[in-house]
Amino acid sequence: MNTPEELIKKTAELRWQLPQNLHDRISESIYGEAARIAERSITRGGTGRRLAWQQNLDRLLTNPWSAFPIMIGVLGAILWLTIVGANIPSSILAGLLVDKGHALLSGWFIAAGAPEWLRGVCVDGMYLATAWVVAVMLPPMAIFFPCFTLLEDFGFLPRVAFNLDRVFQKVGAHGKQALTMAMGLGCNAAGVVATRIIDSPRERLIAIITNNFSLCNGRWPTQILMAGVFIGTLAPTGWGGSIAALSVLVVALLGFGFALLTSWFLARTVLRGEATSFSLELPPYRPPHFFKTLYTSLIDRTLIVLWRAVVFALPAGAAIWLSANVHLGDQSVAAWFVHATDPLAWTMGLTGVILLAYIVAIPANEIVVPTILMLTVLLTGAQGGAGTGVMFEADNETVHAILTAGGWTTLTAVCLMLFSLCHNPCSTTLYTIYRETRSVKWTIVSALLPLVIGCVLCAIVAFIWRMLA
Repeated sequence: MNTPEELIKKTAELRWQLPQNLHDRISESIYGEAARIAERSITRGGTGRRLAWQQNLDRLLTNPWSAFPIMIGVLGAILWLTIVGANIPSSILAGLLVDKGHALLSGWFIAAGAPEWLRGVCVDGMYLATAWVVAVMLPPMAIFFPCFTLLEDFGFLPRVAFNLDRVFQKVGAHGKQALTMAMGLGCNAAGVVATRIIDSPRERLIAIITNNFSLCNGRWPTQILMAGVFIGTLAPTGWGGSIAALSVLVVALLGFGFALLTSWFLARTVLRGEATSFSLELPPYRPPHFFKTLYTSLIDRTLIVLWRAVVFALPAGAAIWLSANVHLGDQSVAAWFVHATDPLAWTMGLTGVILLAYIVAIPANEIVVPTILMLTVLLTGAQGGAGTGVMFEADNETVHAILTAGGWTTLTAVCLMLFSLCHNPCSTTLYTIYRETRSVKWTIVSALLPLVIGCVLCAIVAFIWRMLA
């Protein structure tokens, strides 16, 4: 008769002889047998045809050779639709809010005998920043978010997570990180909260740190505007929208690549450990409820995010106007900062205006674009503004003329798209990271890691670009 010590030893030896993925094999076997039983049990023709159709679609969307091209193609189509469809409503909103709205409010303040500084802060600063946020952000979000929600309701996004599971496991991360990155496409703060579905503390921390590489809604307008104004204009006539969408798609995929690379680096240095597996039950395909989805995405995502941007744009607009109208010696605070940081920004293919805009926009990425445009007009007096942040048109040609007057080139636009992808998270995301990790150290790492990557990446691109020019 074996002693207890011998039994424990034999049990341990037997456990080590079992395959590490035995649990996954058993789960797959059970689900496979259940599917076969269900297929044999179905006798109604309509149900059988529907099940067969779903199975055929699953074979297409979960096959490694076809799934990834389809995923990239779907994302590219959504970006193309967003870029092409947002141009006209953005111009209309800008004409109403920036042109007519600014003139109307200025007239009211003048008629009321308000001081010049008060009209400048309230109208040229706070109102114009808010008007530009609405004009630039609302049309793209009103297209992008409903399309994204329709894919989610249809059942496409769970298939994306299924396909990316193996990729994340190879770099030492958890397969559920694909789901949290998808949430980060709407808002990085929401993506950080979504990491709660990951049980492993180590893998959850990796997902939190790398979630910033998902382009959030606050950064999509920057990508779309730069692609449409600079990249799209390089293409032949009729191909501008497609080339602009392709450039934004490349940046989004580059963010995914940086997330994988950073996860691999963290998993093999400060956050070593083995990747754990998970079982994902793919939901059946369902026809999306179009009007319900449209209402939900507009209320729960578009308008709430837009309201958050407006709340941050109001004080930021006042700060912009004050920085451009409060003087230190013979130049404004904004001009002093821009001239002091221009040499550093030049090495990264950027400008001092962009660096100042990102400092002002720490509360929210949504106000980067209007901040850059207003600061450029304020400092250059470019056509389209009267030197006080007043802009009267929002079409691509006027924006291109304003930015070109500020010394912008195609290199500036490319580096801004890269820096928009890789820079510190907004204040809301940083606060969320601290609440989820309860660690000042990891919050600082989450802020500095993408910022360092962004600065180095832009410097390398600028150096190579100028060498080849």
